[in-house]
Amino acid sequence: MKISVEHIAKLARLSVSEEEKELFGPQLNGILSYMEKLNELDTKDVEPTSHVLSLSNVMRDDMPGNSIPREDALMNAPDHTDKFYRVPKIIE
Repeated sequence: MKISVEHIAKLARLSVSEEEKELFGPQLNGILSYMEKLNELDTKDVEPTSHVLSLSNVMRDDMPGNSIPREDALMNAPDHTDKFYRVPKIIE
């Protein structure tokens, strides 16, 4: 399969110089020929996967803990009421 750099550039709305066309053309064709080679492999009995390696989340259990006192949390706020942060109004 042969796709021109000009065609890809047009689809991507990019301008490429003649020097870039000469540089990217063989690279693009090399990638496409490698993809064709991969298509020759027999993958009939291969299970579809999203990752080659099995992944698992490494997270600790969510355990409740002590919170900081409200007064300490509000201490550095530029503007606050007795219980809440006060922020500028952004929705009218």
